[in-house]
Amino acid sequence: MVNRTIPCVLMRSGTSRGPFFLREWLPENDTERDQALIGAIGASDPLQLDGLGGGSTLNCKVAIVSLSKKPGCDLDYLFAQVGVGHQSVDTRPNCGNMLAGVAPFAIEQGLIQAQEGTTTVRIHNVNTGATIESTVCTPDRQVTYEGDARIDGVAGTAAPILLNFLDAWGAVTGKVFPTGNRIDVIDGTEVTCIDAAMPLMIMRAQDMGVSGNERPAELDANKPLLERIEKLRIEMGRRMGLGDVTHSVIPKPVLVSHGDHADCIVSRYFTPHKCHVSHAVTGAIGVVTAFALPGTVASGVTRHAGRHPLSVVHPQGQIDLDVELQGEGQDISVVRAALVRTARKIMKGELHLPSYVFPSLAQASIAAQELANHYPQQEVKIIVPTSTGGGNDTMARIITRKFGPLLGHAVSVDNRTGAHGSVAAEYVAASAPDGHTLMFGYIATHGINPVMQSLRYDPQKDFAPVGLVGYSPTLLVTNINLPVRNLQDLMDLLRTTQLPLNYASAGEGTIPHLAAEMLLRKLDIDKATSPEGLHHEGAAPAINALVRDQAHWMFLSLFSALPYLKSGKIKALATATPARLPEWPNIPTLGEWGLEDFDLTQWYALFAPSGTPPTILHKLNQTLNQVLNDPDVHARMAQDGAQVKTSTPQELLRHVETEQDRWCKILASTGISALPVSIADAGIS
Repeated sequence: MVNRTIPCVLMRSGTSRGPFFLREWLPENDTERDQALIGAIGASDPLQLDGLGGGSTLNCKVAIVSLSKKPGCDLDYLFAQVGVGHQSVDTRPNCGNMLAGVAPFAIEQGLIQAQEGTTTVRIHNVNTGATIESTVCTPDRQVTYEGDARIDGVAGTAAPILLNFLDAWGAVTGKVFPTGNRIDVIDGTEVTCIDAAMPLMIMRAQDMGVSGNERPAELDANKPLLERIEKLRIEMGRRMGLGDVTHSVIPKPVLVSHGDHADCIVSRYFTPHKCHVSHAVTGAIGVVTAFALPGTVASGVTRHAGRHPLSVVHPQGQIDLDVELQGEGQDISVVRAALVRTARKIMKGELHLPSYVFPSLAQASIAAQELANHYPQQEVKIIVPTSTGGGNDTMARIITRKFGPLLGHAVSVDNRTGAHGSVAAEYVAASAPDGHTLMFGYIATHGINPVMQSLRYDPQKDFAPVGLVGYSPTLLVTNINLPVRNLQDLMDLLRTTQLPLNYASAGEGTIPHLAAEMLLRKLDIDKATSPEGLHHEGAAPAINALVRDQAHWMFLSLFSALPYLKSGKIKALATATPARLPEWPNIPTLGEWGLEDFDLTQWYALFAPSGTPPTILHKLNQTLNQVLNDPDVHARMAQDGAQVKTSTPQELLRHVETEQDRWCKILASTGISALPVSIADAGIS
């Protein structure tokens, strides 16, 4: 039974307002948590008369705070954007304005001990993985909201709160410029897509037929402009790797124009379907990053390494930022951005949640079964975390051909590469738990990565297992031009040559990467002369590098290697399996050459977002197993070097648990350390 009376602190934070909760005050289950937030805000009604909302996205924001699970951070802050007139909760974006209230709220709730004068708190934003330092005024070791700081868009003055963004660049998509370009051209319009605290799509106002100095109401009334912006946003969301953003608030559109002097830029920030009456803090970080860096639609004068005071001008004033740059020319990057916000505690007390947002168990059971009976109601997308043409992609497409007709609706594959599978995993984890977005997970995303580095997703808590798909053994292969006949020749060459015998991998934290490093350690290769790993976003580009002599050897699944083995473009030296493969009896195992403990069989499975109704999971599992038991699928998988394996969701869950434990032991025994940066930080330029 959900507790319908919970503690609550209502705060004005920056230029936003909303309730602040400790995580423990809310239901533990994420689905029930979201229902509680819908009730708290009164999201069902556009006027939000039955809750704390104000009929605007600026007043439908929620901050959820807890002690941090991330090493080096004090607090975890989860932001939730609640719908206006519809029951929705979006935890994909961050909110820098609500961030301002996190530290004072946590200090007053006893999570952080106040220091004399000021207290600095390191906050981990759970939504994006970014780390922010917040410095709060605490005279006599008490939070004060009274002070002389003024921010545009807020009446009066208050105590300053300094927000120092430390690693917000590329935090959501893995890259500062997610499309790979600083400027993209779509329908004749130049656009910059940037991921800096918030994924943004930036356009010059003049290119959109406006000056950029219009008031928000004037822009909101320009329906052709809004329609054009939304069309661009949906397309650029896809190019940024965010998928179908029709029902998402990111990326946020921004119109920019020249400011009054070289250190300011004028911005009109959309939320995304209305122009913000002032400006989001996270949006200001993104705009000022595009302004400071060369080659974007917002670029200003050429700037050099060092600290720069820059401003983002918005309809109610401006946001002043202190920006630190490193590097020069095209290699220059933003490494820090700090700004001042204020906050004020409005009230503290008990919040009474309405019963209608929590259906009874009987109603929920009936509704769940009814949902399963009518599932799916739209296209089902299987998100693949690797590039097109690789083993994962091929296997997913084999399944998809049979999956759609059995479900009675279209099923498609959507490749989302980047950040070693993290982009895809986070996208699925944050998707609606309705069975329409699934993940083709594998040994890297749900077995290896979680024990190698800090992730913004939990492979067990954030996913509902559907079922195993199959296995594929791992081979050690070389390009055909390398002068080796067998594994002994390769080992001798690795030990004696002065030439760089680089290996190819499908990305850091994947089997091809770890297997290669394990082999080099087994052979006791000197680190100073050790071959370099050439990491790619998936097996397909890695194999291409091998075939083109850009790399000399690699480990990869038989599923990925088979076409190249059959065509003679690569040669296999050994298998990383306990015994020889029946289909390839002439290829010895690594163990036969004295390299024990090299069982690196790769596995693949299907997952749904956590909170997906059990009735839908059951239907998906039954359909998946029916597909896998199809003789044609069996034959095609075997033909491509994979073995079908069915399971129940419970068996897959136990398998994931076992795999994580196994890889913890493997990494400990081989001495391979965790990656030096988290997945969230990969790709920062």
